[in-house]
Amino acid sequence: MKYPIIGIILAAAKGLRMGGSVPKQYHELAGRPILAHSLEAFDRAPSIDAIVIVSADKKTIKEDILQRWPISKPVNFVLGGSERQDSVWNALNAIESCKIVVIHDGVRPLIEVPVIEESIRVAQEFGAAIAGMPSKDTIKIVDDKGFSIKTPDRNTLWAIQTPQTFKFNLLKEAHIKAKQDVYIGTDDSSLLERINYPVKLIEGGYDNIKITTPEDLIIASEILKFRGK
Repeated sequence: MKYPIIGIILAAAKGLRMGGSVPKQYHELAGRPILAHSLEAFDRAPSIDAIVIVSADKKTIKEDILQRWPISKPVNFVLGGSERQDSVWNALNAIESCKIVVIHDGVRPLIEVPVIEESIRVAQEFGAAIAGMPSKDTIKIVDDKGFSIKTPDRNTLWAIQTPQTFKFNLLKEAHIKAKQDVYIGTDDSSLLERINYPVKLIEGGYDNIKITTPEDLIIASEILKFRGK
C-alpha cells in the first residue's frame, strides 16, 4: 500500500471485559457496530488517503460492516499479533510507502474528524502527536500490597487516547529498536520516548472514550444522543 497519509485501525481485540462471545468492536452502538463508527470518522477525514484494518476477521468486517456501511477510501487488511505492538508492526510492514500514519483504536468510536486532522497537522510539524486529556482525578502510585506511596502532581498527568500519529519512518525506526531490545510498550508513543524522541500531546476530548466495559456503551450512546446522532 502506497499513500501519503494512512489510517491504521486496530480491531483485533477480543474484548473479554465486555462479556459474551462477541468481540467488543462488533457490539452495537446507535444501530451499528462500534467499529463502523471509527471507520466512518476516518473515511470522512479529508487528509486520510487510505485505511489499514488490523483484524483476523476480514470476512466478518467486509460482509457485516463494509457492505452495510461502505467507505470510499482504499482499505487493506492485516492480521493482528499477540500484543497491540505486534499488530501495529504488522500494519507498518504492510505499508510500502507513506509519510504519516494515524493509529487508532477501533473501539474508540466517538473520535471526531477535527481531532484526526489536528493530529496529522501536529505530526507533520513535530514528528509525533498523540491525543489525550488532562487528568480530572488525583492519581496514586501504590505498592504491591495496595498501599498508596506517592501522589504525582495532577497538573503533569494526562490520560492518553488515540489517535497516535507519527511520521512513518520515525515510528518504524522506534519499532525496530523495540524489537531489537525485546521491549513491549503500552502504546506507540512509549517506543519513541525510549529513543528520546519528544511526543507532542493534543486534546482528544473527554468524550473520546474507549469501549471496554458494558457501562462504556451506555455512556457512548448518551454522548451520541447529545451530538444529535
